[in-house]
Amino acid sequence: MKRDIHPDYRPVVFEDVSIGERWLSASTVRTDKTVEWTDGNTYPLFTVEISNLTHPYFTGQMKIFDTTGRVERFNKRYGARKAPKV
Repeated sequence: MKRDIHPDYRPVVFEDVSIGERWLSASTVRTDKTVEWTDGNTYPLFTVEISNLTHPYFTGQMKIFDTTGRVERFNKRYGARKAPKV
């Protein structure tokens, strides 16, 4: 393998800012922030707005929309309109 072309793979603390949850994982992400972890070591900190802890799909709060009813309501309200002649 060539030297100095691969990113630095190291432990990084990720924080979901919407709930304040943090976890330690390995990553190549770059960040200037650092945080002291529970083991007393200082690790880079990377913040995310949404994670598997808050995403509706993973939390079971995902809503399913009735798209068939929406299309029928649209057609009933506006009907089938013809394109204007040019």
